[in-house]
Amino acid sequence: MPARFVSITDVAETLSISSRQAYGLVTSGELPAIKVGKSWRIELTELEAYIQRQYADAKARVAAGDFGDDEA
Repeated sequence: MPARFVSITDVAETLSISSRQAYGLVTSGELPAIKVGKSWRIELTELEAYIQRQYADAKARVAAGDFGDDEA
């Protein structure tokens, strides 16, 4: 049976961000998670939903001509 939950470290690796940034997504509520003992766990379906929301947001920004200047 495949794993249902992943750790903050796994999220960071999947999104190519730092663990601190992944933790920020969880604590801000952008990425729903549960705390098991001392560790945060993110359900894979929630991670996928977050990724899909980011795609939708990027698509809307491009359609609006808002390319931002976050990255070159």
